[in-house]
Amino acid sequence: MGLMPYMAVFVQVVESGSFSAAAEQLGTTASSVSRQIASLEQALSIKLLERTTRRLKLTAAGTEAYAYCNEMIESAKNVMEIADRFCNSPQGLVKISAPRAFGRDLITPHIAEFLRLYPHVDVQLMLTDRLVDLIGDDIDLIIRITDDPPAGLAARPLIRVNHIICATKTYLDEKGTPQHPLDLTQHSCIYLGETPGDNCWKFKNTVTGEQSRVTVRGRYATNHSKARLDGILNHLGIGCLPFFTVQEAIEKQQVIQVLPQWDYMTTYYGMSWILYHPNRYLPSKYRVLIDFLTEKILVRKQTGNP
Repeated sequence: MGLMPYMAVFVQVVESGSFSAAAEQLGTTASSVSRQIASLEQALSIKLLERTTRRLKLTAAGTEAYAYCNEMIESAKNVMEIADRFCNSPQGLVKISAPRAFGRDLITPHIAEFLRLYPHVDVQLMLTDRLVDLIGDDIDLIIRITDDPPAGLAARPLIRVNHIICATKTYLDEKGTPQHPLDLTQHSCIYLGETPGDNCWKFKNTVTGEQSRVTVRGRYATNHSKARLDGILNHLGIGCLPFFTVQEAIEKQQVIQVLPQWDYMTTYYGMSWILYHPNRYLPSKYRVLIDFLTEKILVRKQTGNP
């Protein structure tokens, strides 16, 4: 039974023609796909694919195995259709992965309501900033922030994730307000602090297109967005946060946006999507969670994500 996910990957590799193409379809990496095929071959003690620099070719055993594995995929689709047809209400476990700050601020506040609305659906939420793939990590739904979602996956758009630089009026009255990113070198800045490059902030002017890179300094660094917000609210310096994290503080005028004409450029920047396998037999438990989260997150967008 444990080999079935690898068999599904094997079918995708054969149909895509390469590890890299299969990885794009599955929303993962070519190396992950290669490891899963190797694990399947090792478990079966047979060679399924002949690998060359230019193409993949099925062995005799691989050709026969592909036929059965493909039947397994089709049977699984039929089972999902039966389940969806005979269930009076959505039921079962849904595993969903999301980036940490996104999940804490935009998903977890709504989980209790979802579970009340759908008493037969359970949710397992994994919060991580690493790249997750549907098969390798045994996940049903993935929320990913990217302007280039994997072509082989179904993708429901959510909101655009932007970052803003902000500080309290108290701090700015005392230290002054930066007019250019390079002015940040004269300020105490609160940054991520997970890797050595986290204090190198990159900007692009939304009007002129000018780009600027500045190495910031400060006495406080933390990899938790809420903790950085607490530091800002306690007048420790200027910080950078996803807009959805600081939105309420801005609306309450607890903080002031700094350098509003500059975009802060980071990998945690761009459109957010719910990704899942394209399947006309999408289980209703997935569909109701996708629809629910889309509605809740887009309602929040109406308040004006910049």
